[in-house]
Amino acid sequence: MKFFKLACLGGLLWLTGCASTGIVPGATGGPAASPTAVSAPRTLDAPYTPLIPSGQLQPITPARAASRAVTELAPPADIWERIRRGFGMRNLESDLVLDREQWYSSRPDYILRMTERSNKYLFHIVEELERRNMPSELALLPFIESAFNPQAVSSAKAAGMWQFMPATGRYFDLKQNAFRDDRRDVLASTRAALDYLQKLYGMFGDWDLALAAYNWGEGSVGRAIAKNKRAGLGLAYTDLTMPAETRLYVPKLQAVKNIVSNPQAFNARLPLIGNHPYFQTVDIKHDIDVALVAKLAEVTVEDFKALNPSGGSRPVILAAGTPQILLPWDNAIIFQSNLKDFNGGRLASWTVWRAPSTMNPAEVAKRVGMTEAELRMVNKIPPRMVIKGGSSLLVPRPTQLDADVAVHVADNGQLSFSPDVILKRTLIKARKKDSVAKMASRYRVSAASVAEWNNVSAAAVFKTGQKVVMFLPVRAKSLVQTKSASKKQSASKQARRKAGKPTRLAKQP
Repeated sequence: MKFFKLACLGGLLWLTGCASTGIVPGATGGPAASPTAVSAPRTLDAPYTPLIPSGQLQPITPARAASRAVTELAPPADIWERIRRGFGMRNLESDLVLDREQWYSSRPDYILRMTERSNKYLFHIVEELERRNMPSELALLPFIESAFNPQAVSSAKAAGMWQFMPATGRYFDLKQNAFRDDRRDVLASTRAALDYLQKLYGMFGDWDLALAAYNWGEGSVGRAIAKNKRAGLGLAYTDLTMPAETRLYVPKLQAVKNIVSNPQAFNARLPLIGNHPYFQTVDIKHDIDVALVAKLAEVTVEDFKALNPSGGSRPVILAAGTPQILLPWDNAIIFQSNLKDFNGGRLASWTVWRAPSTMNPAEVAKRVGMTEAELRMVNKIPPRMVIKGGSSLLVPRPTQLDADVAVHVADNGQLSFSPDVILKRTLIKARKKDSVAKMASRYRVSAASVAEWNNVSAAAVFKTGQKVVMFLPVRAKSLVQTKSASKKQSASKQARRKAGKPTRLAKQP
């Protein structure tokens, strides 16, 4: 009997050790620090390594086991229940939270559209958060950032459902080239966003401050904390002086959290989103048209782009740069089967062409066998722009070309433009009391340039009637037309002289 008791005690201790594998939401790097204990942020110079759990499992003592959350035996009924179970951030209670609750609850249609759009992405985000031991409230952040629209672009050029600025995206290895923008990519942008949020939590030790830094920038939050520390003021999120957008940022997230916690209390209806994967990855071995992928997968082009938004409106997937695509779970199997049986010719009808020199779109279109309108649409060429030499453009694939686009082109191709203008040397008579500054202002050039062109100081005043040298922008097309007209006029004058006819005087301006 004594041996039996010892065996039972040993088994209990073994089970206690196994309990350390449970996930405690919000416990990344330890519990959230007290607002009054926020330390100065650490430097950002060093490269960041994601804090993803790894290595062997470690046993825990019985005393520590008592403080751990107990995993429920019944699985969550849907993704919303799973998110609720993973809440790990402290609640914020303020008038701003009440204000945002009222704003959302007065717009039930908006909430429904936004949550329905999240159907494709929420499971993956929640999985990643749990894998990293992060609070599940962060799965709701794209509601605030972009209303879960991966194609969203802000006025400040932030893009994707996590709204990365170009420079921040590059820091977190989100490629941005002529053929894809990984700030919009579902997998890559989620990885980068969670890396960034973990980094910010490591700097500030507080999720509210980490979220403020995600919105406002870690430097700005760090300076606000330092300023309050010097003044002997509080160091919590609510104590800092910050822009209105950042002041509302955490209250918005708290309001959405409250609505998800109890939708009936806020006149909201959440769509049923199953607690299972929506998509799976599929390897791409060769360049393939987007329309063909959608056809073989038996999905609409719109649904395909919703899962693969990094390519924007581009009509082709370059396998060297995008070796994987996302497809709805069942459609991925359909696609692979249909692709295997496909015998309808080549997979891609587009390739990449590099401009040998700076050219206008009409010249490029003529050379590659496209209409100018189609070239502009496919490559998103803005009006009144020329294409710089070395730029990579999508063009129709010649019938004799079998090779796919090379890795270095697909991964690094850039498309650059310059204004369709050139500077023309022009002599202009100065008016009474015209100065360098007045001339510069009138013709929208810098005073330093006017001074340099005329070899005078920036404070100089021109004499009335003095000829002032100006280099003014003229559209290349207009200049060509002017030169052509000038040549015709010169030829006409010569013909008249030979015929003994007087030349007509040009009209004076």
